[in-house]
Amino acid sequence: MISWISSNIGTLAVLAVVIVIAALIIIGMRRDKKKGRSSCGNNCAHCQMAGQCHSAKGADLK
Repeated sequence: MISWISSNIGTLAVLAVVIVIAALIIIGMRRDKKKGRSSCGNNCAHCQMAGQCHSAKGADLK
């Protein structure tokens, strides 16, 4: 087992970095959702879903 880990240490390091980055992205998205922020940028003038995703604020953004 130790020989397998030592022969694949580079792959494991990259995997760990990717997992950390993905976790940080997910945590940031959850925080934004709790604060009521959207990832779309709130530019409803150029959106195909304009007026449907921001029901309370939709009238202000059109």
